[in-house]
Amino acid sequence: PADLADVDVVLFDLQDVGARFYTYISTLHYVMEACAEEGKECIVLDRPNPNGHYVDGPILEESYQSFIGLHPVPVVHGMTIAEYGKMVNEEGWLKDSIRCLLYVVPCQFYNHRKRYTLPVRPSPNLPNMRAVYLYPSLCFFEGTAISVGRGTESPFQIYGAPKMTEGSFEFTPEQVPGVLHPKHEGKLCKGFDLSDLSVDSLAQDTAINLNYLLEVYRSYPEQDDFFLKNGFFELLAGTEGLRKAIQEGATEAEIRAEWQEGLAQFK
Repeated sequence: PADLADVDVVLFDLQDVGARFYTYISTLHYVMEACAEEGKECIVLDRPNPNGHYVDGPILEESYQSFIGLHPVPVVHGMTIAEYGKMVNEEGWLKDSIRCLLYVVPCQFYNHRKRYTLPVRPSPNLPNMRAVYLYPSLCFFEGTAISVGRGTESPFQIYGAPKMTEGSFEFTPEQVPGVLHPKHEGKLCKGFDLSDLSVDSLAQDTAINLNYLLEVYRSYPEQDDFFLKNGFFELLAGTEGLRKAIQEGATEAEIRAEWQEGLAQFK
């Protein structure tokens, strides 16, 4: 906050992709908090949410708060970044329930049913719209032994691991700009390539696809080592319930049923 002493206003302009674990919304939280503490105005230039046409996933539980999930919202929250900031302010989620002097420059002619193609990649590992649409489904793999293609030309469009036995696609993660030491660096990974999936079809998805995760877990030869031991999967999911359900052999329908009460309350 002290860095804002000589600042008149803070202008926030970042392209979010609508997933709780995409950390631009956490960044906005802390920017708003700093502005509130220093009595500075925060102006958010709103942008369309490419995944803003649906809401899905487990609600984050308080004990799993972290920078990749600060608030009790679903994995896919369905809001633009300015709408999200207004919610944070109005719900009193900033420290000590302080309020930020928040102003929004809205998107003209935008609604949540309108498809939006990003003009530039929002971050190095989301290089195209296919990756943006697949991100809410594939990011759970970041908390497992499975690589999502960081360190390749197709991050969040491929997935695999050295110990996977299913899939005919092979790739080797290496250091590339934006990725210093990717998971399984220099090791041949076997898995799946989703780069042939139609972007038009993915743009119409209205739910997280859990089958990627469930099918890999069921066929993984060393299931005891599938989930990382550092608890990162639970932070991504915002709960330990998803991991436990997968380990207990729950179906996708059974897992989704556990989310419905929380989703209904959020909506």
